Amino acid sequence: QVQLVESGGGLVQPGGSLRLSCAASGKAFSINAMGWYRQAPGKQRELVASIVSGGSANYADNVKGRFTISGDNAKNTVYLQMNSLKPEDTAVYYCNADTYVYATYRHLVVWGQGTQVTVSS
Repeated sequence: QVQLVESGGGLVQPGGSLRLSCAASGKAFSINAMGWYRQAPGKQRELVASIVSGGSANYADNVKGRFTISGDNAKNTVYLQMNSLKPEDTAVYYCNADTYVYATYRHLVVWGQGTQVTVSS
């Protein structure tokens, strides 16, 4: 079983920065892609950014130029650097991984437990 553990959320003032981390752990698996989603109260979960194992990244239009996703393949960890934060960035941020589990020969999509990001003065 693959597990994701997120960290780095918190309260920040508008214009501030936060860095989220998500580490994947488990036995005999590989990661095809990882990403960050967010869900604000009363809204649907939306993709924020994603990165594939080769390093190519994709961003939602409303975070381009402010957020940067990066990965450390050796540590099975993905990061989300969030700069110039706005109140509308307030949400629970979830890590997501598209994995391949060798024991079952299957792809497995895994979600983290979520971390709260609040942007407020």
